[in-house]
Amino acid sequence: MSFMNKQLIKVVLGVALVFAAAMPAAAQDTKIGVVSLQAIVERAPQTKAVMDALREEFAPREREIVAKQKEIEDLQAKVQKDLAVMGETERRNAEKNLRELGRDFERLRTEFQEDSNLRQNEEIGQLQRGVLKEVQDYAQAQGYDLIVGDGVLYVSSAVNITEDVLNAVIANYQAASQ
Repeated sequence: MSFMNKQLIKVVLGVALVFAAAMPAAAQDTKIGVVSLQAIVERAPQTKAVMDALREEFAPREREIVAKQKEIEDLQAKVQKDLAVMGETERRNAEKNLRELGRDFERLRTEFQEDSNLRQNEEIGQLQRGVLKEVQDYAQAQGYDLIVGDGVLYVSSAVNITEDVLNAVIANYQAASQ
């Protein structure tokens, strides 16, 4: 190794040591907090309001599915009861009707589930974006330099601000509701 390469390595190591020593001093003034977004979303009043609205939105379709299921069960019971006195053609027609009703029911149920999941994902995504914005607003108002979210393996109560942020989210929701 040449003399210049050795000198360059020494200079780079020296600069790295200076930065490493200076970092703890700079970090002492840094205000850090940890927030569980999942806990806030689960406990926020907005979540209950969104879920209630979704239930109300999909209630008519859910009633339709329940009615279709009852229709199938009634027809199955009737066919089962009358099977002994039915002719071959009548039995085939009844079985065909049952199959068609079953397909309609499955189609309705699948469409309902897909639409419901899609709307729920849309609403929860919007809610999460709103909560994230509230966390950012809270952090700025309280002078935090760094807020860490989900994925933290351990957090002490000294830096866990989830409850404080949740209280702010609830207060903002109540203020907006009035």
